[in-house]
Amino acid sequence: MPERDLALLIDAARAAGEIALRYWQNAPETWDKHDASPVTEADLAVNDMLQARLLQARPTYGWLSEESVDTDARLDSEHVFIIDPIDGTRAFIAGETHFSHSLAVARKGKVTAAAIYLPALDCMYTATENGPAEMNGRPIHTAHRVLADGVNLLTPKVNLEPDFWNGDPPQVKRSFRASIAYRMCLVADGSFDGILSFRDAWEWDIAAGALIAARAGAMVSDGRGQAIEFNSPKARAAGIFAASPPLHAELSARFKA
Repeated sequence: MPERDLALLIDAARAAGEIALRYWQNAPETWDKHDASPVTEADLAVNDMLQARLLQARPTYGWLSEESVDTDARLDSEHVFIIDPIDGTRAFIAGETHFSHSLAVARKGKVTAAAIYLPALDCMYTATENGPAEMNGRPIHTAHRVLADGVNLLTPKVNLEPDFWNGDPPQVKRSFRASIAYRMCLVADGSFDGILSFRDAWEWDIAAGALIAARAGAMVSDGRGQAIEFNSPKARAAGIFAASPPLHAELSARFKA
């Protein structure tokens, strides 16, 4: 079933890309949501298509999406779609290429199939719970550097302040990308050594990337080093941290409780 779900997600992600590219760099209508985060007409158009397409194919699955009203009904479903129609909306609005469609299926709290598609780059990252992580059909693997080698983390500057660490913060190079889903893929393919955020993370931002990074060889946890259970009532995790097992162990041992 995960393989069939993955095929469904891939086709849906490509269809999402076709819609998004019609709006991209074409002055889409934009406004702020109640939490001051931006949304565009493209986000809603993609969400409407995905919800109709995916639930028609899997009518017994639950639904969790950034752009849909959440209900408790998903909590009673064995399987649930966890969707971010456009992750990296600010990049999308700015006409940049690093926005993505993040699609996942979770079963009993664990992600079983995932696809993240960057349509402006025609780049598709995929994984199933028992299969390899791939980028455009080619296997990908995490890097295996540790602090002594010099590492490059995808993390906001605030996460390297002393308040978060026992002793001095680690000496790392810091980088950033607008899409959390894409950041996790860049860890999966070895372009960066890890992603770290202590701030609460919405499940739709991290579900697909969590499986892809894990199947590429990363250790994936919340920002406290604990396992993440998906399709939770609050649909949030206590941060996100993904890196090779040695680097994950090295850094998580230095987190403040």
